[in-house]
Amino acid sequence: MEKTFNLSNGAQIPCVGLGCGAIKEDEIEDTLRTALKSGYRLFDCALLYGNEAWIGTAFEKIFSEGEYSREDVFITTKLPMIGNHPDRVEYFLKKSLENLKTSFVDLYLIHFPVGFQYENEDNYFPKKDGIIQLDFSHTDLVSLWKAMEQQVIAGRTKAIGISNFNVKQISQILKCRIPPANLQIEVHAYFQQKELRDFCKNNGIVVEAYAPLGSPGRREAFKPNGVPQVLADPIVTAIAQRYSKSPAQILLRFLVDEKVVVLPKSVSPVRLHENIELFDFEMTAEDHAQLNSLDRGEKGRSFDYLKIFQGLEKHPENPMPIMEFVEE
Repeated sequence: MEKTFNLSNGAQIPCVGLGCGAIKEDEIEDTLRTALKSGYRLFDCALLYGNEAWIGTAFEKIFSEGEYSREDVFITTKLPMIGNHPDRVEYFLKKSLENLKTSFVDLYLIHFPVGFQYENEDNYFPKKDGIIQLDFSHTDLVSLWKAMEQQVIAGRTKAIGISNFNVKQISQILKCRIPPANLQIEVHAYFQQKELRDFCKNNGIVVEAYAPLGSPGRREAFKPNGVPQVLADPIVTAIAQRYSKSPAQILLRFLVDEKVVVLPKSVSPVRLHENIELFDFEMTAEDHAQLNSLDRGEKGRSFDYLKIFQGLEKHPENPMPIMEFVEE
């Protein structure tokens, strides 16, 4: 079982990574040490998570001890939505590099195709009357992508990619000088995004899954009356029991077998170890057929950005299907 996938720039990306968005300051060093010891080499960060500087400090300390080096890890970070303008890409990447205490990242992503109004460099979620202010003044993804390309040319990132983009949006930038190496989206057994993933496969784009376990906390917060937890699905638990594995291990291995990079989040040493112990068993074609049958389409989505960002349906680069907004 291969443990890395090939990116279009020739680099290899580990097929299991650690989502760093929920790690608190007092947890970061211990979490990174445990993750490295367990075998993690891919670390998924973002400026708007607010913990990049702590991650950078922890890595600097760990690397100084000699057992691991910067070259051993694959670091991803992302352009915040207030940076969705060609003139701001370089600034925000440099800010991330300073935070992470590194001269380059391995992968830099546009976090979301819709920008937020820029007030200042530290206000990542500008609000008016409690509502996040979307930017309708700059919606040109091609010019934004060209600014991303310049970061590769300058050596600040080895690869560039996108997050939360749809087929139409990806198509806009495919003919640019440097094609996207990666698309990070929500993917799990209840929300498999097969059409989008097939499009990426046909265009040499590696897909990464955030919320590969269905993001239980997010689902409760935004869809209290929504679908049940995929971790508790009878098919998943039955397969897990058959292999003496956890439901999480079954769901993660399923996606890795589908050539999807998985980014589970945890600070628990037990779960950190469990989530990367995916390679000592092999599921059957029948198991895969059963897991494939769990797909609920849009009804299985955990991150409903139409609910999170008010007015998103009116934005020309809204990546969400409007049909779901109409139904709601």
